[in-house]
Amino acid sequence: MNIGCHVSIAGGVFNAPERGAALGAEVIQMFSRSPQGGKAPELTADVLTKWKEALKRHNIKNAYIHTPYYINYASSNNRIRYGTINIIREELERASALGVPYIMTHLGSAKDMERKEAIKKTAEGINKSLEGYKGTCKLLIENAAGAGAIIGDTFKEINDIIKLARSKHIAGVCLDTQHSFASGYDWRTKESFNATVRKIDKELGLENIKLMHVNDSKVEFGARRDRHEHIGDGYIGKKAFGYLVGLAEQYDIDMILETEHDKVKEDIAILKQFRDEYRKKAKK
Repeated sequence: MNIGCHVSIAGGVFNAPERGAALGAEVIQMFSRSPQGGKAPELTADVLTKWKEALKRHNIKNAYIHTPYYINYASSNNRIRYGTINIIREELERASALGVPYIMTHLGSAKDMERKEAIKKTAEGINKSLEGYKGTCKLLIENAAGAGAIIGDTFKEINDIIKLARSKHIAGVCLDTQHSFASGYDWRTKESFNATVRKIDKELGLENIKLMHVNDSKVEFGARRDRHEHIGDGYIGKKAFGYLVGLAEQYDIDMILETEHDKVKEDIAILKQFRDEYRKKAKK
């Protein structure tokens, strides 16, 4: 299990490994293009060579790609929906070229259709993104915080979508601690943590969690809003992240922080300390 954070690709994707290493990251997450829109930077042979050299030089063990913010498989607007289908496919191809094992995506919001129809449309859209795909990178679905008519705020719903899509190119889920907390999954005490783990195992299967976004929460339990906070500074609380590190160690799940860089170095250090403590106890 490795610990890292989201970093910028400003000036070229090959700059991301150095930025991560400077913050103490062992793994990194990034956007491969502007998350707001626009054409993706070309991944030339020179760029790919520099990227691979930078990963090795800065000892970054894995890299992951987050898809842009405007993804929406459940939109009733065909331009948005088919744009989503194309962008996810592009990101998978780009990630394969970079040797990235996973991209993770939110699914969107179903404002103009019934939930059952939205889930069906989402699964169909994912299948269209993956039709004929032969790359090495696989897709992860990230759980959402649950605001409005968002799709994928429970692990049961995500699992239903994965089963409907039935693609070998979907690896599983990226679990976001803050989003799940805001959606009603309580990590705070040992008792509630264990109950939450049992619930997720029943809804999804713990073996299907392939990556974690590790964020504390600016909003209270069940608030259904996406608001990340530094470890120990939010409503989840520092102690819970010790439990989460233990879970990640058991299932060999890399942990990615998405907190601001003013304190992300400290956040990484906290998680590494929890990992050291867990490993010492495991040896006894």
